Amino acid sequence: MDAAEPPRSGLDRHGFRPGDPWRPERCRRVALVLQGGGALGAYQAGVYEALDEAGVALDWIAGVSIGAINGALIAGNPPGKRVAALRAFWDRVTSDRIWPLALPDGDLFRQWRHEASAALTMLQGQPGFFTPNHPNPWFSLPGARTATAFYDSAPLRETLRALVDFDLLNDGATRFSVGAVNVASGNFAFFDSGRMRITEAHIMASGALPPALPMVQVGTDWFWDGGLVSNTPLQHLLENLEGRNTLAFQVDLFSARGMVPRSMPAVMSREKDIRYSSRTRLVTDAYRKFRDLEMELRRALELVPPERLDAGQRALKQRLERMPEVVILQLIYQQQAHEGQAKDYEFSTATMHAHWQSGLEDTRATLQHGQWLAMPEPGSGIQVHDIHRP
Repeated sequence: MDAAEPPRSGLDRHGFRPGDPWRPERCRRVALVLQGGGALGAYQAGVYEALDEAGVALDWIAGVSIGAINGALIAGNPPGKRVAALRAFWDRVTSDRIWPLALPDGDLFRQWRHEASAALTMLQGQPGFFTPNHPNPWFSLPGARTATAFYDSAPLRETLRALVDFDLLNDGATRFSVGAVNVASGNFAFFDSGRMRITEAHIMASGALPPALPMVQVGTDWFWDGGLVSNTPLQHLLENLEGRNTLAFQVDLFSARGMVPRSMPAVMSREKDIRYSSRTRLVTDAYRKFRDLEMELRRALELVPPERLDAGQRALKQRLERMPEVVILQLIYQQQAHEGQAKDYEFSTATMHAHWQSGLEDTRATLQHGQWLAMPEPGSGIQVHDIHRP
């Protein structure tokens, strides 16, 4: 427990009751951080299934775009029904529209099916998620309902209402946050159940990627997909540690590392990876540098006799002495050879199952590294581990 917190009846020395879900020794918070990435989000569902089967506790879920949707399905259902809710969603919004022709095996033919399936999503929309606007926005008058997006996201609203218990999401034990961008100001905003009541509008706002999906009104303001500014909510988590040692499972759908492209489709795919993954790397690197500076400042203050410090410096020293330790376990989807720039809107059932299985296997492999789950010694700063780059 933090030094400032009084002991509470029935809790152990770390602040938890007997029988609470598993968490590492000295860990005060376990968080799940979910990046945006459309159809790739089934990977996150596989990650959660592995965490669920391992009995990992979740104190905070933060998501952007499809990560916000997956996060709502988890936080908005009791633990025993969360995997089923994720399956119900992904079964509802995926479909196999390409008849399984007896094509030869190989990446080229897989790529053809992948691109054809994505093209049909663009033409027909996706059940339970979005439908094409009629008329097309190019043929709509300014100010018309169909003038600012190619698709209508009303089906997603009904899907969320059917699969998410918003009372549980807001009043349950798991804190929940989603990120979106204010269309008028361009500012990033976080909707946090610790500060407000979350509704389906907040979830939809986080996933309203223009020009495909329409902006969503929350209160008096209009919002677009949070991925326009930051495709990961990691920064929100790190800025609100509240002195708690934290283990964060950071699930990214676009990899910062990849092959040098050799074709135009590969260029488009790689550009998308870099654009949507850059913020994650920036936030992690910046936070590690800031933490290193804080540790140096703490060591400097320890060299100063206490009587030489004023009240503000003493308070700063006390805060720095209670800096929490942070462990980030990165789970990053690894693109398949046949996937191109359409990977985030290719919603075939077969691909969804492949993404889900990939997340399940990556997380099981990560959890096998028990030493990664342990809180580091005080003063160690931030630790980052990646199963694909040990």
